[in-house]
Amino acid sequence: MAARPEGTPCWVDAMFTDLEGAKSFYGDVLGWTFGESSSEYGNYTQAYADGKAVAAVVPPMPGQEGVSQWCLYIASPDAAATATRIRDNGGEVLMGPMQVGDFGTMCLARDPSGVVFGVWQAGAHEGFEAPPEQAGAFCWAEVFTREPEKSDTFLPAVFGYSSKQLQDDNVDFRLYDLGEDTVLGRMRMTEEFPPEVPPYVNVYFSVPDCDAAVAKATERGGVLRFGPMNSPFGRFAAISDPQGANFSVIDLTTTEGEMPKSTAV
Repeated sequence: MAARPEGTPCWVDAMFTDLEGAKSFYGDVLGWTFGESSSEYGNYTQAYADGKAVAAVVPPMPGQEGVSQWCLYIASPDAAATATRIRDNGGEVLMGPMQVGDFGTMCLARDPSGVVFGVWQAGAHEGFEAPPEQAGAFCWAEVFTREPEKSDTFLPAVFGYSSKQLQDDNVDFRLYDLGEDTVLGRMRMTEEFPPEVPPYVNVYFSVPDCDAAVAKATERGGVLRFGPMNSPFGRFAAISDPQGANFSVIDLTTTEGEMPKSTAV
């Protein structure tokens, strides 16, 4: 598997104060299994779906304890050059770029609207090993922001996306494309989101049965935030895990309705 094109989502991870609790929860809800914790890298622990790497969990470093959140990493052939573009376009580099053994080079950044994301320059670790349709695999992500005009300027400038606006009076939703491929979404956060919820990237994981995944998540202490709901893309629901990390589950095989129209912007 070759490194992904620049601008492609390539990995997700999250910090959890209760690492064993997170492993138990996601193991139940998404069917993940977990590798050995790497003490050399802060007990970074990879998650697998049917033996293929799909994500990672890690305990917080001292002083970084707080509400957990999934972090999306976007592929770059040159993390240092991407970090320069992030700064030049009004973003903030929070950490790095730093080399992680022979696995690759990472940095963490914040866009001008407050959305935190990662950049990954692949070495031995090229990112997701499972295809999006595989149960438990990452399949989609959306930037949730209260200031979409800032993200809509920043992200294409940094990663070379072209943009399409969804033709829907009910939501302000934009798609970011690389060539012919749509790789990321952007949603305006409305007043339905409590003011204490910061901007974030919502990640989607594939499941064979959305309702069963929701039932298992809520049984295990997760909170259903939205759905389940049918859509042209699949049946999906938004959940907060017991430690506060937001994510969505989607059954890509259960679709309903016509694909929405979009306009290039």
